[in-house]
Amino acid sequence: MTNPFVPILVMMAVAALLAIGGIAASAVIGPKRYNRIKVSNYECGVEATPRAASAGRFPVKYYLVAMTFIIFDIEVIFLVPWAVAFSELATFGLVAMLGFIFLITVPFIYEWRRGGLDWD
Repeated sequence: MTNPFVPILVMMAVAALLAIGGIAASAVIGPKRYNRIKVSNYECGVEATPRAASAGRFPVKYYLVAMTFIIFDIEVIFLVPWAVAFSELATFGLVAMLGFIFLITVPFIYEWRRGGLDWD
């Protein structure tokens, strides 16, 4: 009888091999010519200002959009398994998920007040 963790270990090994292989292949195959445009900061299609380029800083809006994606990705990762096992979790699961949704709402409101959802 085999160990039930063997398929998980094999999957992790294959994933690590693919990740390391992709990085190694891009280092070997990728172009080696760099110019000023390729090494400059890319700010979502907005031409970088001289002050921002010298300081190497991105606008706060860039980080707020990134934070939005992270918040909603984490929310989906936790809400889907909770919805699948809702009947087995009973009241404790409901209270825990309400607390989680409250904790997710706090950064969302922060981002909303900072103007991260305004697409001007």
